[in-house]
Formats: sequence, structure tokens, C-alpha cells
Amino acid sequence: MASVVLVSIPAVLAGALTLLLVTGQTLNLQSYMGIIMSVGVSVANALLLVTNAESLRLRYRDARAAARVAGAARLRPILMTALAMIAGMIPMASGLGESGEQTAPLGRAVIGGLLFSTVAALLILPVVFAAVQRKTTFDSPSLDPDDPTSTVYDGIPVAATESHQTSLTY
Repeated sequence: MASVVLVSIPAVLAGALTLLLVTGQTLNLQSYMGIIMSVGVSVANALLLVTNAESLRLRYRDARAAARVAGAARLRPILMTALAMIAGMIPMASGLGESGEQTAPLGRAVIGGLLFSTVAALLILPVVFAAVQRKTTFDSPSLDPDDPTSTVYDGIPVAATESHQTSLTY
């Protein structure tokens, strides 16, 4: 599941580099910080979608239906997060004000990265999730012998094992 979340990172890099190229900016410390910020928001959005899709996959027993429903259910939170960050970076990306040209690459990298990664999170990520999770099992990964959904469940209640323990006296 973690590898599915990482699908959004190339979109961040492509978007940030594209907007920097279009605006004539170079890669520098500010643009690197913007790319890192975009990766953080993008991975958070992707994790939000994948976590929801995984819980729906277990409920529906179908990865494609779960990915479709999770994408629709998380559309608004993902768009709101990305658009709020983009709107907050517009003044910085404009390059106006004192030392505006020095901080403009940060804002431009964030805007480009989030534009591309939002599209990738909403359109590409559900497809990748469905493809990766298509043949996975629905069994619980728990190894806890007290968990009834675990494949190693022993059926002995915890209280029963505590009452049969003997104490050693010296």
C-alpha cells in the first residue's frame, strides 16, 4: 500500500519542474523547498485516498469499486487542501515586494507540483490502487492469537489463561 502512495511523487516533480521552466526559474534552494512542501501535501492527499480505498476494499471485496468510491468520496477534501495551498502560494509566486524574486521559485514550485499531483491523485492513483490490490487477500494480517479475525486465532479467552497461571512461592 505504501508503494501506491508514492505514485504521486513523480507528478509533483513533473509539475514543479514544468512551472519553473515555463516561468524561467532555475532550480535553487527555494525551489527545492517548494518541491519538498508539495511532496508532503501530495503524499498526505494520496494517503487519505488510499487509506479510505483500503477500508472500502475490505468492505466491498472489490478493489476497483473501492478505488472508484474512495476517489469520489475524497474528491472534495483533496481539492480543498490543494486549492488552499495553491491560493496561499500565489502572493509568493508573484514575486512582488521586497525580495520577492528570491522567494518566487518556492511558490511556483509548490503551485506546479500541487496542480499535477492533484490530478494524479484523483485520476491515476485509484487506477494504480485497483491494479495493485486486485489479487490481494481479504484475510486479516493480524498475528494476535486473541484476535478473532486472525488466521492464528486460538479461541482461548484471555481471562481463562490468566486464571490458570500459577505463582511461584519461595
